[in-house]
Amino acid sequence: MSQSFDPPAEQEGSRAIHMDSPLFKAWATECKLVRGPGIITFPDSVDVTFGEAVNASGKAGDGKVVSLGDGGQATLYFDMPISDGPGPDFAVFENSFNDFFLELAFVEVSSDSITFVRFGAVSLTSVDTQVGTFGLLDATSLFNLAGKYRGGYGTPFDLSELQDQPGLDVNHIVCVKVIDVIGTLIDSLASHDSRGVIINDPWPTPFESGGFDLDAVGVIQNEAHLSDGEWTLRDMVIYPNPFKSFLWINIPGSFENIVMVYNIQGQLILYNKLITPEIHLDLESLNQGLYYIVIVDEKGKRYSRIIQKI
Repeated sequence: MSQSFDPPAEQEGSRAIHMDSPLFKAWATECKLVRGPGIITFPDSVDVTFGEAVNASGKAGDGKVVSLGDGGQATLYFDMPISDGPGPDFAVFENSFNDFFLELAFVEVSSDSITFVRFGAVSLTSVDTQVGTFGLLDATSLFNLAGKYRGGYGTPFDLSELQDQPGLDVNHIVCVKVIDVIGTLIDSLASHDSRGVIINDPWPTPFESGGFDLDAVGVIQNEAHLSDGEWTLRDMVIYPNPFKSFLWINIPGSFENIVMVYNIQGQLILYNKLITPEIHLDLESLNQGLYYIVIVDEKGKRYSRIIQKI
């Protein structure tokens, strides 16, 4: 197929978000775990026991993960519900040691812990031959599947994709469910993407650490930031947006501000101090895509999404 998605972490155009990104406001605080077997075709042959549910709580990168097994699932809870804001709202972290040995999982969300809605996942990986136990995957063939990137980089999910789903309030997500993709090509046991196509990923994984290895779920947007007025312009004016080369920012009555621009990975690419109500930013060197602008003043932080369009 000619269609492809974003590449591995740190490559141009990647949507991977590093665990140390300032975009993260909170992390999951509780995990309920239902493991699957080591081999779905012989469910009594291998028990998946690696890690504990608590390992999925807290910040990514602490060296602690929990393995789900074939079709296993983990439901993550948070101190404050996740909400829909500009761009990605949360990210899921796995512990792959490189960009190609990837173990995948579906992601679902719920506003009441009862009704769950799944993000529309797509896998373009060929199903002609089974990807073996230590087989490799191409990240550009994967979309909306957790585990798409190597350890330390989260797969982002945008709640706006689910805004019209019945029974779901995208501004009040109380839990996130991560479900291991069973990589087999046996149709009756296989996992299928949003198009009904089998998802081919490394299988079997007959180990105590089989299946998706969940590290963490990081929160980018939650209800606290909605109530604080963040991700709103308030009296701030940014134009033009989308922009091509230059951006003007006007904050009436404000003379001491810090302006920061981040890329989608959460990397700081510009830092400037405002000493006048208006500033002119030269952003011609940026690649086309989505960026976040953060302005800090005496009222707190103001966030906005800006788009570079050639």
